[in-house]
Amino acid sequence: MIHIREGTFHECVDLSSKIPEFNSPYKIDEYKKRCAGKYLALIAEIDKPVGFKIGYDRFKNGSFYSWMGGVLPKFRRMGVAYSLANFQEKWAAENKFSLILLKTRKKHDEMIAFSLNRGFIITEETQIIPAEETRIWMGKSLNC
Repeated sequence: MIHIREGTFHECVDLSSKIPEFNSPYKIDEYKKRCAGKYLALIAEIDKPVGFKIGYDRFKNGSFYSWMGGVLPKFRRMGVAYSLANFQEKWAAENKFSLILLKTRKKHDEMIAFSLNRGFIITEETQIIPAEETRIWMGKSLNC
């Protein structure tokens, strides 16, 4: 069974260092700087921490920015990311955010597909060379 709970920056940093898609994961100072205001750090557990998701009030415009997240490879395709996203979206709606925003890279096609399946739409692409590094902005209304 998947248990979702609020977590710490240290837990998020530790898990991010074990996610192979993150070439150079952020250090704790970056988490503290970005999340100085309203934020939510989540940890998914299946007997031990197996995933995380963290977001914050980046734009101060009623949107919640889903900044970072990942699931350890051994625990993928088990509903962990889905459970984390559900918790984050419910929390954001309860905290009067009207929109969830995220940014990913074109090379993370599984993240793009996951987000599209959850009702996100692509709102912007920032072209980067090489093309797989192109930034994909996505948004989802929370219908508050």
